[in-house]
Amino acid sequence: MSHPTPMSHPTPSWASVRRSERLAGTPVVKRGAHWWLVSPSGFLLASDPTFTGELHRLTTALAAADRAVAEIRAQNQAACNAQR
Repeated sequence: MSHPTPMSHPTPSWASVRRSERLAGTPVVKRGAHWWLVSPSGFLLASDPTFTGELHRLTTALAAADRAVAEIRAQNQAACNAQR
């Protein structure tokens, strides 16, 4: 199954998707403005606006959580350094 995409954002293949590109370890990747479901047997362009909206909200929430964890770690490190 193949869908035309802009040349700057090639259609992903299972082999071309790095684990770091996947959304929270899932077989979902974003290339450019498009979300893709990728598996060893093929790929599917996610085009449902409700589904892609949820994917966007999830990535936003994960990014906020990553920032919060980084801030807590920095505060803990600063507290440890202050005790030395």
